[in-house]
Amino acid sequence: MSNKKEVQQEKKMEELHWELQKWKSQIQFIQDEMLFIEGLLKSYVFEPRTPNLFERLEIFKQKFTESKKEKKNLKRLIAIHENNIGGILECTSAKCDLAYYKKHMNLDSMVSKHFDEYLKLKAEVYNYAGAVLKKKKPTS
Repeated sequence: MSNKKEVQQEKKMEELHWELQKWKSQIQFIQDEMLFIEGLLKSYVFEPRTPNLFERLEIFKQKFTESKKEKKNLKRLIAIHENNIGGILECTSAKCDLAYYKKHMNLDSMVSKHFDEYLKLKAEVYNYAGAVLKKKKPTS
């Protein structure tokens, strides 16, 4: 029969595991969304006479490349952290628990920062793209 500490620890681990799954889902959604936005940036839907159009699009593409690298690193860190979650159940000392939770909170901070930066980048792209999209209906 499990003691109260083990039950509490399992519940905490379930919560952490759920949070990891949520992060992975959000990262996958961002990955899919980025494919669409990158396709938009490479398309011919922008008014060609827009000043500095090429330069602005290149800056956005570069920022997306950087964001993808960061996302890839986060996916790797989440996978490592997720693999270690089982070990915490065998951990008997409070020091061990605390170390895992500290890593989790650091990762949470990194993930939140990445999501915030991505949302800012996406808003920047949409605001710019909305202003320079072609207004004329294409001739068939």
